[in-house]
Amino acid sequence: MSPSESPKVKELYEFGPFRVDPEKELLVRAGEPVPLTPKTFQILLVLVRHSQEVVTKDELMKAVWPDTFVEEANLSRNIFMLRKAMGDGQENNRYVITVPGRGYRLAETVRVVPEQEVRIVAARHSTVQVEIKETKPWRWISIAVAAIVVVASVVGWRVFDHRTVLTEKDAIVLADFANTTGDPVFDGTLRQGLAVQLEQSPFLSLVPENRVQQTLHMMSQPADARLTPQLAREVCQRIAGAAVLEGSIASLGSQYVLGLRAEECRTGKVLDDELAQAARKEDVLNALSQMASKFRSRAGESLATIGRYDTPLDEATTPSLEALQAYSMGWKIAWMNGGDASLPFFKRAVEIDPKFAMAYGALALMYGSTGESNLATENIRKAYELRDRASEKERLFILAYYDGRGTGNQEKAHQTCEAWELTYPRDREPHAFLSGFVDLVLGKYDDAGKEAERVVELEPDIALGYFHLGRHYLYVNRLDDAENILGRASEHKMEHPFLSLLRFELAFLKNDATAMQREVAAAQGKPGIEDWMSDWQASALAYSGRMQDARNWSQRASNLAQQTGHRERAALFEIRSALWEAFVGNTSRARKTALAAFALASNREVRYGTALVLAMSGDSSRAQSLADDLERDFPEDTSVRFYYLPEIRASVALSRGDTSKAIEFLQIAVPYDLGMPRSATFAEFGALYPVYVRGQAYLAARRGAEAAREFQKIAEHRGITIGDALGGLAHLGLARAYALQAQTAEGRDADASRARARAAYQDFLTLWKGADPDIPILKQAKAEYAKLQ
Repeated sequence: MSPSESPKVKELYEFGPFRVDPEKELLVRAGEPVPLTPKTFQILLVLVRHSQEVVTKDELMKAVWPDTFVEEANLSRNIFMLRKAMGDGQENNRYVITVPGRGYRLAETVRVVPEQEVRIVAARHSTVQVEIKETKPWRWISIAVAAIVVVASVVGWRVFDHRTVLTEKDAIVLADFANTTGDPVFDGTLRQGLAVQLEQSPFLSLVPENRVQQTLHMMSQPADARLTPQLAREVCQRIAGAAVLEGSIASLGSQYVLGLRAEECRTGKVLDDELAQAARKEDVLNALSQMASKFRSRAGESLATIGRYDTPLDEATTPSLEALQAYSMGWKIAWMNGGDASLPFFKRAVEIDPKFAMAYGALALMYGSTGESNLATENIRKAYELRDRASEKERLFILAYYDGRGTGNQEKAHQTCEAWELTYPRDREPHAFLSGFVDLVLGKYDDAGKEAERVVELEPDIALGYFHLGRHYLYVNRLDDAENILGRASEHKMEHPFLSLLRFELAFLKNDATAMQREVAAAQGKPGIEDWMSDWQASALAYSGRMQDARNWSQRASNLAQQTGHRERAALFEIRSALWEAFVGNTSRARKTALAAFALASNREVRYGTALVLAMSGDSSRAQSLADDLERDFPEDTSVRFYYLPEIRASVALSRGDTSKAIEFLQIAVPYDLGMPRSATFAEFGALYPVYVRGQAYLAARRGAEAAREFQKIAEHRGITIGDALGGLAHLGLARAYALQAQTAEGRDADASRARARAAYQDFLTLWKGADPDIPILKQAKAEYAKLQ
């Protein structure tokens, strides 16, 4: 300072319990600093210097953002943050008043006080004292941030001392983070990161994103609505949740300050306030992890589970904010627009970070849900290789889906799902895996039904559980219960392509042609369902022998799938058609269609179907080669070992006239006779095929009684085969078995067998009364029936 200069008098202001230091940009309450971002502090300073005067919105915006155009929402957000930091509204305190149509004013009288040395003292269990002797900006920023973090941790501990705020039954809604940094990379990313961190907890219960989306839909909110704290509270109240977590991130010089506040969704009572500091952008995810861990502790979770299930974000997901942002957007798009639309975002995530395990897991799940089996398998294998870079919950998902889809070992998948259920009892995913395919492949229908009921119980607003439970009722021939579950889904105003397919299947089993056509018509022009519904219609037509119409609809389904880039799905449609042709004796057409499907895609299910068609068509060499390839490539796969290979090898043996060998090959499949291989749970073929082939083997061996038992199994479980052509052909198999019995029986037994045979032939011919007349198996059936007469 030169001799001619006079010392500058430092200003300090006080109002209510607060002191304001403009030089240090510091707000202190009862000796403890109140964390504010620079812009929020500047707004406060303008209001303080115009004590009890109205400051218009324009005046505030020009003062705080003099050279930048900003929207009024930015001002509103900073006012909100100021009020929240000061405790405005708590214990009847009001500090910042809104003057409608004009602006804001400070409610308290402000007085100027002499300059004083500022000491920040925070004490609880230990005492931390920070003396400020310098005013250099860099020095103040580092000290202020350190003080903020210390004070925040003490305040948080005080809130939760000696009591548990939340219970295991309390649902928590995550709001979007308020991002005032100006960097869009944090948008959506921090909310996703916080969700990953908190979902590791077996104690906390986060409301799943799909349920949030469903609730927003019921509130007539757009699917992509920003989940502001107010909107999050409304969602929380509608689902009878307990608390809302709202986060924020702000710049403090070159550093970042993250905030997390938990409030009761009905009363607005603050349950916890957390703050964390990040020196660099690269440290933000680590700071978020630390903040989440503190919240878990103060919410009542035990230190034991926190210690066991608390993988940091950069290890549980990715250290890349950009990759996490793409991953977050992928899930958001998946819930709004389906799996297909989400794929580019998950692909982008693994492009940015090739070691992002759960991004590969998400890709696998989305590909699997759209019928792309090879791509699903490829991606879940990558996720499995990186499973150590995932949280415990994510690791369980990867293991279960790897065994369920990758290796196909459903016994191991079942064990993993049981462990998953024990660790995370409120997660729907293990129950959905068990009810959707694991228990079905193992033939455990009762268990699958209970798991589906659990999915509905856990997430009553999600369509998946209703679909699985409705399917279960069809499998066990409880058609009225299936209709009731569809009614419950309708009451919840939910719609999903799979529910449309379920309605079609129910109508088919009830012989309601009008309802079937209604679903077919409703699916026209709708991506994601039109091709599936066309294939379902083709199957229903083939069931009654209308093969030409079935071919047309099947080709339509395949064309639609290929137009949208789903080659594997198209191949599944075509292999279904090839199998129908083989069953009815159109072997040349069957072989041609199967090879066309194999050219489109050669995944497990298509290879299986192609091999079976070739075996039934007399090309035993190629069929055996495909079977050997399946055994080599998928040695653990439950469906391959106990369904696909026995059928293929038995069919090859039958084509060579070796009935004993055929029956021997099928013995290994007996425990799984009524189960559903993976081909049946998604592509609707393969269910009860071991039973059908065994019945054919007994017919070839002229063992009528044994053959009748096999075909009777199919007739009694129509809900398992649903519209598969095999279900209709079981009537003909029964007729032939009874006719064989009549030939070997005598007297009244022979007469009774002939009567049963005639009735079974009549059932088949009535079912096929509108069938194409040139079908080989129909001609044979008519000739056999005439001879029996």
